[in-house]
Amino acid sequence: MAEAADFQGMTPSPARRRFRRTAALLAGAPLLAALLQIPAAPADAAPQAARTPEAPSAPAGTGSVDVSVDSMSPSAPTDEDTVTVSGKVTNEGRQTVTDAHVGLRVGPTLNNRSSVDSAAKRSDSLQGALGREVGGKGGKYTAEFNKIAPGATQNFQLSVPVEELDLSADGVYQLGVSLTGRSAAQPYAQVLGVERTFLPWQSEAPGEKTKVSFLWPLISTSHLTAETASDEQQTPVFADDKLAEEVAPGGRLEQMLSLGKDLPVTWVIDPDLLASLDAMATKGYSVENPDGGNPIPGSAKNRALAKQWLNELQQAVKGKKIVALPFADPDLASLAHQGKAVGGSLSHLQPATDVAAQTVKSVLHVEPSTDFAWPADGAVDPSVVDVATSAGAHSVIARSDSLRESRGLPYTPTAARPIGGGTTAVVADARLSTAFQGDMTRAENSTLAVQEFLAQSQMITLQNPDKQRSIVVAPQRMPTASQAQTMAQALGALDSESWTEPDDLISAAKATPDPKAATQVPGTGAYPAKLRRQELPKAAFESVRTTQETLGRFKVILSAPDRVVTPFGRAMDRELSTSWRGHAHEAETYRNSVQRYLTTLTGQVGLIEKTEAKLSGRSATIPITVQNNLVQGVENLTLRLTSTKPTRLKIGERPGAYEEQPIKVSGGHSQTVKFTTTANANGPVPVVGQLYTEDGTPYGKEIRFDVDVTEITLTVMLVIAGGILLLVLAGFRMYTQRKAAARRAEEEEAEGENDEDGGENGDGQEEGDDSPESGPSAPEQPSDPTADTAPESTDPSGTGERVDR
Repeated sequence: MAEAADFQGMTPSPARRRFRRTAALLAGAPLLAALLQIPAAPADAAPQAARTPEAPSAPAGTGSVDVSVDSMSPSAPTDEDTVTVSGKVTNEGRQTVTDAHVGLRVGPTLNNRSSVDSAAKRSDSLQGALGREVGGKGGKYTAEFNKIAPGATQNFQLSVPVEELDLSADGVYQLGVSLTGRSAAQPYAQVLGVERTFLPWQSEAPGEKTKVSFLWPLISTSHLTAETASDEQQTPVFADDKLAEEVAPGGRLEQMLSLGKDLPVTWVIDPDLLASLDAMATKGYSVENPDGGNPIPGSAKNRALAKQWLNELQQAVKGKKIVALPFADPDLASLAHQGKAVGGSLSHLQPATDVAAQTVKSVLHVEPSTDFAWPADGAVDPSVVDVATSAGAHSVIARSDSLRESRGLPYTPTAARPIGGGTTAVVADARLSTAFQGDMTRAENSTLAVQEFLAQSQMITLQNPDKQRSIVVAPQRMPTASQAQTMAQALGALDSESWTEPDDLISAAKATPDPKAATQVPGTGAYPAKLRRQELPKAAFESVRTTQETLGRFKVILSAPDRVVTPFGRAMDRELSTSWRGHAHEAETYRNSVQRYLTTLTGQVGLIEKTEAKLSGRSATIPITVQNNLVQGVENLTLRLTSTKPTRLKIGERPGAYEEQPIKVSGGHSQTVKFTTTANANGPVPVVGQLYTEDGTPYGKEIRFDVDVTEITLTVMLVIAGGILLLVLAGFRMYTQRKAAARRAEEEEAEGENDEDGGENGDGQEEGDDSPESGPSAPEQPSDPTADTAPESTDPSGTGERVDR
């Protein structure tokens, strides 16, 4: 960005105007000396006055003594303040430093934002102007050390009233802390180490303060898995217990909340974080067992921590502006560059946006704005913008190192820019947004970051103090606890008496754009190569598509599909999260675990394998069993049994090679269905069983088995018929023989009786009597044998029952 070398409207402090010319001369003297490389005074030279503008010359490099500025208070002083700087000095050389002292040095004001950048890059360099020392050796504003041995560290603290700093015009001053001393090799006073930082000075309020919208992101990595327990409330299963650590006292998210609630910030929230903590607090939770066993129940302590954090957040956001990102904060650039080539990838954005608003409202009881999209690091190109706005967002949070100024503006323009199609790019300031990256656990880094942030923000106002502008600060998505503390310290210094005033992102997006600001979205080729290497690969989106397709086939058979669709839908959102950048292996592991668990669930419904079935005769029934090991019922399934040789083995009554039957099985049960078959030939016939959904899509694995037809042959039937005939003939012969024997015995008995009667009556008969056999109704004689078989039935024999195999 082009910037003016000088500022318009800069006026000296009224209390200092009478010293302006003198101060200018004094400030220029050391600079001129440095440029002319005036040699330092020898060791035996007369001591300098306490406020001399001259300073010992510095050797090239960073010096043998490391100077660390660990704190500076206040960060932006006013007239009545006393500036206190503390830190430590460490002798990194091989020789003892003697006759040393640490002093504060005030350099000239800086002219533009680029000069602040340059000064920050050489903060510990001894090259260039060091500025005048306040107090000098023996002065009351220095810290003295008789000697510092090699490797030794000494702490210091300097307290200097602002009036002793002789600050003239409002602006950003270079402020240095130097150690001057001697060594055996160089027995004269010289600067052996320095640390430069910045001192913002604002004696009067500017004509127009700069509006600052500072985003305060509450975003975490993905913690919830797709797995839930089978109980009524579906107890969630977490991949680990790290989220509880983040909301515990001193944790990253706990610090973000406790610090942010007292700051003028815009909360930018990933609803996945709220959903995860809400599930932990209200449903209980379990954690995956690292040894592969059953999930481990989560602790009551962690549940209480989650509940407390959410309660405190509810209080913190009351009356504040909240921006809800799409659920799980999808990686928009990865979707644009890799996902668009995979069908269905973009379809996840709209549901993720819809559920985002619902989640925030249900958990925090506030109405969020879902009108913003935030690509990684604010880097945009036309495809990223298209994807970012495809789910209804009208504002894209970009950054000034992506959407760059190209028109030579001498000032930083307002963040809002119309980029066409009804879309507004809210261009966050890159310098301010990246000011708090790095290791802020070191007090030195934190202090320098705060001072540089204040210097850059003041420089924006000084560029054009009579023109109010609205800028946006979009820090890293997941600041560490120390980074959050540093950001809070910097924001706290921007109080109402400074050169800025607080604003919110929603208002910033509606600010009047600067007509001279750049509005051209950079081409695809300008997208940073470093960010492109961090994108989700195309294979990631193919994996998500596979999961989506598997879920689509699975949900249609379920009696309660929401119990599966919701957790897996959110899991797929998490697979697309921006948080996976830089963690490719972990991202792949998560995707595989989601697909693996879904495959396990779908495999709980299927056909039980069968061995060979034997069919004796021309017709029989074949049973097939459907097993449902899910806790919920399945329906809308059809079981199809197909004969691969329908001319030899026909299944069912309908024409064709197969027969179908509907399936509905309760959770934890099985259902056996029977298919009638008709055999037309002997021998094995391969049969295929397969489940289908209502739309004819195969579900699960098919089963294959052979039906071995063993029909009764004609020869066997003739043999059996002949045997039966022989038995009948033998029985008939036995019957006739018995009848003949009985008749002979009867005749012999009758002859004996006749002989007796003949002796008395002559012919053995009375006149007129008929023979007993002569009458038509002669009774059967007692000696007549009775039939030894029952009468034969003429009804057809019953069909035998077949045993299902």
